[in-house]
Amino acid sequence: MHIYHSLAELPEFSKLVLTQGTFDGVHMGHRKVLSDVVKTAQFIGGESMLLTFYPHPRLVLYPDDNSLRMLNTIDEKASLVEQCGINHMLVLPFTSETAKLSPLEFVRDVLVNKLGVKVVVIGYDHRFGRNREGSFQDLVQFGEMLNFTVKEIPAGEIDHIAVSSTRIRKALLAGDVLLANELLGRSYSIRGTVIHGQKLGRQLGFPTANIRVNDPYKLIPANGVYSIRLNAAEKWLPGVMNIGLNPTIEGKGHSIEAHLFDFSGDLYDIATEIEFCDYLRPEIKFNNLEELKEQIAEDCKSARSSFGLV
Repeated sequence: MHIYHSLAELPEFSKLVLTQGTFDGVHMGHRKVLSDVVKTAQFIGGESMLLTFYPHPRLVLYPDDNSLRMLNTIDEKASLVEQCGINHMLVLPFTSETAKLSPLEFVRDVLVNKLGVKVVVIGYDHRFGRNREGSFQDLVQFGEMLNFTVKEIPAGEIDHIAVSSTRIRKALLAGDVLLANELLGRSYSIRGTVIHGQKLGRQLGFPTANIRVNDPYKLIPANGVYSIRLNAAEKWLPGVMNIGLNPTIEGKGHSIEAHLFDFSGDLYDIATEIEFCDYLRPEIKFNNLEELKEQIAEDCKSARSSFGLV
C-alpha cells in the first residue's frame, strides 16, 4: 500500500475508488466499507484509496479539550488498512483552513480536481465538509455535477460507523475489553517500549516489564488487571498486566506493567505490542506486600486458565 501525506505527492490515478473519514479503530463497520471500496475498484479495473486526516479533527477544532484518546496511532491505522487490501492511503494534515472548506469546495477541489475520483463509497451516516454540513444527498448532487458516482453502504450492512468508535472507547475506559474486542473484530492493543522500573515485581517473585506508551494520544484502558499477550521478538507471550496507581506501594505513581508467564530474559528498550484479552479485576489496595503477592498469584492462575495453560 502506498501512503501519502500531502496532495503534492500524489501520482495520477486510474479510475480511483475512494472512501473518506477518520476510521479510528478500523473496526468491523469500517472494514465493511473498505472491503466494498476494494471490490468496486477491482470490478471497474481501478485503484482503491482511503482518505483520512491527521491529527484528528477534534484536536484541531477544540484545542483546549485534551480528553480525546485514539484507538489507533497513524501507523497502526495504516497497517490495518493495508490488511484490508486498499491500494493507497492519503493522510491529509487537518488544519483550521481544512476545517473551513465547504462540502462543495472539499469535493470539487480535493476529491475531483486533485484526486480525479470516479467512485466515492460512504457509510449511510457519513458527513463531510465545514461543520460536517455535507450529506449523502449533497454528495450525489455533486457527483452529478462533477462526473463521479456515489455508492452508499446501507445501515443494515454496517454497525453504526459513526458511533461504534465511541462505543469502543467507552468500553475500554470501563475495562470491558471483551466488548471492545468484539466491536473491533480483533484484540485491542497498545505499542510501547520496555523501560526500567523499581523492580519490585522481581522481589515479589513476579518480575514485570514496565511499558512506556509511545503516543500520548493513544487510549489506555481503565485501571485494573488484565490478561494479555505481549509480542517480543516476533513471539506472542501470555501474561497479566496491571494498569494504574499501584495503591499498595506508596509513591509509585501510574504505571503499565506486564508479568509474562514462563519467561526469563531482558526486554529493556525493546519496542513491543500488547494485546488485551480480558479484564480480571479492578485495582485493590492491600494491607501489605504479602497480600499483594497472594493476589498476583491468583491473577496469574485465572489468566493461565483462560489461556488453557493449566
